[in-house]
Amino acid sequence: MNPSAHKPLHTSLLLALLVALLIASNYRIDDSDRRNPPPTNPPFSDYKTQSPGAWHKITVSDLPLPYATPDVDNGPRTIRRPSDAWPKAPEGFRVDLFDSTLHEPREIRTAPNGDLFVAESQRGDIVVFRGASKDGKAESKEIFARGLELPFGIAFYPPGDDPQWVYVGNTGSVVRFPYRNAEMTARGPEEMIVKDIPSGGHLRGGGHWTRDLAVSRDGKKLYVSVGSQSNVDDTDTNNHEWHRADILEFNPDGSGERVFAYGIRNAVGIAVDPKTGELWASVNERDDLGDNLPPDYITHVQDGGFYGWPWYYMGGIQDPRHKGKHPELKDKSILPDVLVMPHNASLEMVFYEGQQFPDEYRGDIFAAEHGSWNRAMRTGYEVIRVPLHGKGKATGEYEDFLTGFVTSDGKVWGRPVGVAIGTDGSLFVTDDESNSLWRVTYVAK
Repeated sequence: MNPSAHKPLHTSLLLALLVALLIASNYRIDDSDRRNPPPTNPPFSDYKTQSPGAWHKITVSDLPLPYATPDVDNGPRTIRRPSDAWPKAPEGFRVDLFDSTLHEPREIRTAPNGDLFVAESQRGDIVVFRGASKDGKAESKEIFARGLELPFGIAFYPPGDDPQWVYVGNTGSVVRFPYRNAEMTARGPEEMIVKDIPSGGHLRGGGHWTRDLAVSRDGKKLYVSVGSQSNVDDTDTNNHEWHRADILEFNPDGSGERVFAYGIRNAVGIAVDPKTGELWASVNERDDLGDNLPPDYITHVQDGGFYGWPWYYMGGIQDPRHKGKHPELKDKSILPDVLVMPHNASLEMVFYEGQQFPDEYRGDIFAAEHGSWNRAMRTGYEVIRVPLHGKGKATGEYEDFLTGFVTSDGKVWGRPVGVAIGTDGSLFVTDDESNSLWRVTYVAK
């Protein structure tokens, strides 16, 4: 018998086996190998199906099994904003370019007097904008503080109309600056409040380095979000995860540290609902389980609550990479309020307290979605709205509000990071890809 006569069949079997093993072992495919990804089926969506006013709702019953699709590395192919590209909002809203002089702007917060504080994290600066000219541009801009260590979170303390301090969340600490209303530069040196917050990471994009801040409605507590160091390491064996994937609680002077909630992989944005006093979080979930697993989420955060990471997700679904571990935690793992498109990268969030938008927006959440890398068809790259129905309670659905940051052929020119509400009721959005600060106003009568 001629052995060479069996080579084609033998080779085919080997190739089929290799493909099966690669998929089963969570093999990552480069973007260059995914030119024709399969279509996205509802309730999941992507940049081609996202549009202002479109509604989405994902439930646990919609979720596929792990590894239903191959793992992909499909980071954004970024370009300069084309001349005909502009963010798109629902009918009746207008979008203006408020400023284009920032350097990778991240979080944005509104001071009681209406000034806008923006973190330029990579430069280590906090920038302040004041006023709006007739052409919709910022009237003045100053550097409030320099020389910070990857600043992100910003909070005014005490809450109310007359804050005395501006708190800043560095990647490894929390500091504060003395402040009086309308000051555009720090009136004194920084004061260390919390030293040695766990920092650093080894993840795509540089790790979970952002530290957001929120102050309780009564001013008695300071909350600090600390993302995980890893994608999904077992915290039993990785001591670098100590006090990470948590929201930490402190007294305003930095004392009284405790874990407020845990198992939250990366709560990039946190905020206190001014109506109910509840703490909420906008969370990046884990990667490498497939295109549609697991969803990112936005949720109110329970004191002492466990949200699953790294052993479980979306309630009591066990991560297959930790099969059989911590069965005692399965029933304790909390299902979040709103499941957002997987890999959206949900960042800063804010409650709409303005009077400019229609009444149905009052009390709702806006959240910035930075955009995916671990999905064959891009998703995110938008601002979403989560309705709370005037009662401070979400019912699972959310709306695409500001889109258009991806071209029709999948190239990315903008990536929303921060959201804030101006004293006139406008929505401000930072975009660290086009170095822009956008302003959304309601103009319909």
